[in-house]
Amino acid sequence: MKERGNNIFTIYDEVIQQGEKEELLKQKAVSIWMTGLSGSGKTTIAKIVERKLHEQGHLTQLLDGDNVRHGLNKNLTFTEEDRTENIRRIAEVNKLFNACGIVTINCFVSPTVAIREMARDIIGAKSFNEVFINTPLHICEERDVKGLYKKARKGEIKNFTGIDSPFEGSTNPEMTIYTENKTAEESAEELLNFISTKIKYD
Repeated sequence: MKERGNNIFTIYDEVIQQGEKEELLKQKAVSIWMTGLSGSGKTTIAKIVERKLHEQGHLTQLLDGDNVRHGLNKNLTFTEEDRTENIRRIAEVNKLFNACGIVTINCFVSPTVAIREMARDIIGAKSFNEVFINTPLHICEERDVKGLYKKARKGEIKNFTGIDSPFEGSTNPEMTIYTENKTAEESAEELLNFISTKIKYD
């Protein structure tokens, strides 16, 4: 931190600002925070949406457990304290991507209202859009691609959200997608239409 006259400023005041980068990319930087049970379809939907945005010429970044837990957060466990730290770090990374004008899509269970509000506070309410992927537990268990629910039911995985750890549904999300009677493509189209209204650069 330096002083210039009577003003205190940081290096962040001297770097290229978000608005200039958005102008370069011709898109508004937004954060899509997809929450829902494991197996609800968050990442599947997000991958379809990201591909379509890319084909439309938009710069994006998708963040989920697979590309975060194996690198940035590989030292964290699944205790309540570590889950909170996991989301805090992700939100800070999202904030940096937004500063570069990038559309950032997050796919994390983030099971409590408090943990999602923490992410909103870090990223900023202007950019943050909570999207609740509302899929009933029995549908998630039927999918169970990774066999996690079976292990949780047998007690092999402790504190598994939806089984022996609670999930607090979204009370006031910017968008809710009910997936039970929809294909992943149909759900993705809903989300894509929503994002398109947010990233339009005038």
